[in-house]
Amino acid sequence: MIRSIKGTHDILPVESALWQAVEKNVRNIMGRYGYSEIRTPAFEGTELFKRAVGEDTDIVSKEMYTWTDQSGTSLTLKPELTAPVVRAFIQHNLSRLNPLQKLYYIDALFRRERPQKGRFRQFHQFGVEVFGAENPEIDAEVISLAFNILKELGLGNLKLIINSIGSKDCRNKYRNSIRDFLKPYFKELSETSQKRFHNNPLRILDTKIPREIEILQNAPSITNSLSQIDNDHFSKVCEYLEILKIPFKVDDKLVRGLDYYSRTTFEITSDILGAQNALCGGGRYDDLVENLGGKSTPGIGFAAGLERIIMVLDEELKSEISPAVYMVGLGSQAIAKTMELTQVLRNRGLTVHFDPLRRSLKSQLREADRLGVKIAVIVGDQELNTGKALVKDLTSGSQQEISFEVVVENLVELFPES
Repeated sequence: MIRSIKGTHDILPVESALWQAVEKNVRNIMGRYGYSEIRTPAFEGTELFKRAVGEDTDIVSKEMYTWTDQSGTSLTLKPELTAPVVRAFIQHNLSRLNPLQKLYYIDALFRRERPQKGRFRQFHQFGVEVFGAENPEIDAEVISLAFNILKELGLGNLKLIINSIGSKDCRNKYRNSIRDFLKPYFKELSETSQKRFHNNPLRILDTKIPREIEILQNAPSITNSLSQIDNDHFSKVCEYLEILKIPFKVDDKLVRGLDYYSRTTFEITSDILGAQNALCGGGRYDDLVENLGGKSTPGIGFAAGLERIIMVLDEELKSEISPAVYMVGLGSQAIAKTMELTQVLRNRGLTVHFDPLRRSLKSQLREADRLGVKIAVIVGDQELNTGKALVKDLTSGSQQEISFEVVVENLVELFPES
């Protein structure tokens, strides 16, 4: 038997309806905030990720799916989405169309990392990228958008952590401080952290190793390296989040794992997921557009993992996507009538199932219950003779006879948002 590749998974019909519901909610909320969708190719030139993400990051050094095509060009399945969106922003000169670009995506990504709960080799994210705005109010909007999407999806126990890692000069100053602090502990660091010590010591702050976490308890805070401008910017971000009633906690040890971040960084977690508790993360990248060959343009964004979100969704959302009506036809003439009613109801926007296997009434009602249907409409010889369908509420068990002339309108009124 040929099986799916380790670290990938099929989204079966029993799950795909939930995925569609989540994606629909994400698109609706993005629209309310004024964001437009962008779609980029599944693979890019490898150099894009080396320059944007950083050659010393785990993504570039260990996790990318990279190959050389027949022309000798190195190509990579995209492991993250900010760099491709920045590339598209530059290539198509989007700033010429509007100095403020507010973009969102829902897409598949690829990383060759060890599969575990909530972590796959092909996975899916939604997120946003905003170009052209350097002021703190856009930081607050992006963070509140991420938080409110997760909240509106029904996720609980959300914790928002924010920090500022400053501009390039501040980060360079802080890197030196971290190196000086960690130098006496160098031999106690893991092999990965020893490498990061030389290449990018800020990444050591991301460690999950208990001894390194203990050592870092007394590490200098990046707050001491921030300029007055950076401090003022971050203070305003916090002030605006309070105005928007978004609860948050400042953690001066929070750094994002990619090299392009600057100033505001943030992460949203949920305890429900256990150790791998991050649902969403993002921040500013004011130098990235220029580093990739564009004009100096401030940027900010976030990405959220769909697999993790769907793992912790409440049952309430699952019930919202159940089909509204199950049409039961008993006998050839009744089947013709139920097919007519089914088409009319579907044209009016309702989700309707019917049974082409011609099973018994009991079996069809059992199937309707399995699907989570709320209403069954039953038509047999008796209903054809009386001109009335039997409408059964599968939740309460109550039923009533409704004439064929008005049954459609009654059901449409019953499910106005289907």
